[in-house]
Amino acid sequence: MSVLIELGDDRGAPLEERRPPPQVSRRWRVAVLVAARVLLGGAAPPARLTPQVGPAVPARATVLGAGPLLLVVDPEPNPPTLSAYDSAAPDGPPRWRVTVPPAAGWSAEVAGDLLLLVERDQALGARVTTARSLRTGQPLWRRPERVYAAGREAVAVREVRSAAEPGRRVEGTVHGIDPATGATRWSVPLPSTAVLRALPGLPGWVLLVQDDGLVRLLDARDGTEHGRGQLPPADYGPDNPQVVGAYLVLRHPSGGGAVALTGYDLPGLVRRWQVPVQPGELLLRPCQGLLCGQDEQGRWAIDAGSGARVWTWPAGARWRTVGGPRGTTEPLVVLGLAEDGRRSLVATVGRDGHRVFAVLPAGVTDCRRVGSGLICRDGTARVTFWPLDAP
Repeated sequence: MSVLIELGDDRGAPLEERRPPPQVSRRWRVAVLVAARVLLGGAAPPARLTPQVGPAVPARATVLGAGPLLLVVDPEPNPPTLSAYDSAAPDGPPRWRVTVPPAAGWSAEVAGDLLLLVERDQALGARVTTARSLRTGQPLWRRPERVYAAGREAVAVREVRSAAEPGRRVEGTVHGIDPATGATRWSVPLPSTAVLRALPGLPGWVLLVQDDGLVRLLDARDGTEHGRGQLPPADYGPDNPQVVGAYLVLRHPSGGGAVALTGYDLPGLVRRWQVPVQPGELLLRPCQGLLCGQDEQGRWAIDAGSGARVWTWPAGARWRTVGGPRGTTEPLVVLGLAEDGRRSLVATVGRDGHRVFAVLPAGVTDCRRVGSGLICRDGTARVTFWPLDAP
């Protein structure tokens, strides 16, 4: 059975095409278990989470998380069907079920009372977005572009065609959308390709970073420019720069082969700090108001307003971040192998560092964050939902 699970910003290649997690030695498994016992005071082992059995997932189905909904797209009927379940109680009946146009893949996000369902074509190039009622699933309007949520507002843009998932690299013109009708409210042309980040919050803002380093901060309601600045040359992409609260953090070369992180305030885009980082692969994500990084040495977090190191977790390099919607107020959820090499330890990573607090049984795979918990596969034809208690 093949099940595709796609969630928010972590959409991409089918799961079977993604790189498998690194093999973990027995020494590392023991170290993880010892670390878990130390973090838990050396007393009881991590608690077992209690699952809720979710809906049956047909072969080749796509599972999506969007706001309060767990969505299942079954491509086998003609036309395909989209079923919506309560993400906090997926064992109940669907809230609604509708038909959708055929597509090579889907992604979804929520803008106010709208469900923005994006359809991909076979070439993974053009996108079409249908705005649907979050309550009933009925279509309200449709645009031949990728539409992003920006708070309760929405913006539409043409993504750069690519053989792989293009992320948020865009070209052409950015259009501000009336959420009620789908009509264009305002437009801003792009002289070259750019990276687009629709920032959460009320009102919603849109961050545009052009290939030449020009960055603009636009109001998603009317296109008003709230800030403008010039960033140094960098490998701009969906994950660079990062936005954490009122700050923008850019990873870029700083001369002589060195790499630095530089922080800027928003909306003024005035440089506030710069710190060196290790060259090589570096993954950055907001986590509970901090900027959390993972490199070959471990995991760490910095204050986005000052660049000061808040905490360091050397063992964290071998823990895998669970995919899901990106936010600045929630901790990251990470998984590591237990001593037996079969079960998964669950930890959160946030403002106070890391906390190992639960264990998943053997056979649970392909976990993704949805709402207040994880959805995973367990070797059956059903998706299981694992509620996560707030740390």
